[in-house]
Amino acid sequence: MYDRHIAPLLVEALEDTPVVLLNGARQTGKSTLAKSLPEATPRRYLTLDDHTTLGAAHADPTGFIAGLSGPVVIDEIQRAPGLFLAIKAEVDRDRTRGQAAGRFLLTGSANVMLLPALADSLAGRMEIVQLKPLSCAERAGDPRLNRADWLFDGNLSTRTLPPCERSALINTLLAGGFPEAVARSAPRRRAAWFDSYLQAVLQRDVRELANLEQLTEMPNLLQLLAHRSASLLNFAELARSSGIAQTTLKRYFTLLETLFLVHRVPAWERNPAKRLVKAPKVFLPDCGLLAHLAGHTADTLDRATGLPGSLVETLVCAELLKHLAFSARALSLWHYRTQTGIEVDFVLEDRHGKLTGIEVKAAATVDGKDFKGLRHLQDTEPGHFQRGIVLYTGRECVAFGKELFAMPMSAWWGN
Repeated sequence: MYDRHIAPLLVEALEDTPVVLLNGARQTGKSTLAKSLPEATPRRYLTLDDHTTLGAAHADPTGFIAGLSGPVVIDEIQRAPGLFLAIKAEVDRDRTRGQAAGRFLLTGSANVMLLPALADSLAGRMEIVQLKPLSCAERAGDPRLNRADWLFDGNLSTRTLPPCERSALINTLLAGGFPEAVARSAPRRRAAWFDSYLQAVLQRDVRELANLEQLTEMPNLLQLLAHRSASLLNFAELARSSGIAQTTLKRYFTLLETLFLVHRVPAWERNPAKRLVKAPKVFLPDCGLLAHLAGHTADTLDRATGLPGSLVETLVCAELLKHLAFSARALSLWHYRTQTGIEVDFVLEDRHGKLTGIEVKAAATVDGKDFKGLRHLQDTEPGHFQRGIVLYTGRECVAFGKELFAMPMSAWWGN
């Protein structure tokens, strides 16, 4: 079992919050983490993937919750949304008896932030902890250091990074972070797992969430988005390519977001008068799933002169999101692009407006031209810019000017 970044945050939340929701995509390890918490009082575990349990929860949500005593785990809570109001009532009763903290640990495979009716029903009573797929650091057995915080303003000279070996990077790109996919080293077995995963999510979870029987366009839409990962989100172009009306397309896209299959990174903007592109960038937040949908294999990647830029950038986006989930600096993630095409792949910003730019290059060498976007951001935001980093697939950490650095991609997994 892997040590997870957010395990300490989950334990802290249960110590003072009545309801804690462990939220994340299917198969990220939510149930495993919930069952393994070091708690003095054992928790009863119930899963709504069990038909009998689900039937009871639907039939009488209030009676179902009232019949539970002591701390409990309710797995896949999004399958019975009626439980939220029943949990709210039970928590309010517990509070009068001084027994509210940590009573309910919920897990959910749908993003409740995009389901406001559910989130609002437990406002002030529920804390949400995000569990992403495994990070490179978790796979390497070093989950303690928050690498987003370290890249943002940490001492870059304190760590000696190993070379970014091409074979190791290719394996990371193909495996992604879902524990079951990581465990399968045979390409055919890993591909079978991804196929099964997509079938389960697109055929069952989407149908349940949308209350629709036929969503035949969804697999095609996800395939189209896979080939556009790390690019600007353009609904008009997607509508033309998919043949889906924009209104329907946006609804389907929101469903994919709700199930953590796609993620949008918003455009950074401080001064509305500046000529900046406002469109977000779209990503599939797991590079292994993206590689599967795009048809990349170890052989095709190994034979290629370079690695696909969108795949490597998707890896960096996924790693940033995993570390932002437990960032001590409460960092937010953006991209930066001017209307003349000058861009920075990612911008980290803290609550004080300080900025660190991160550019991704899927190559083993870096030169001054690769810092064009970072220098532009440095020049236009001199009071807020802290540093700029080009992550590349080479071996050395090298300074390219004041607060500008080239750094190996092994920053994500080097101990």
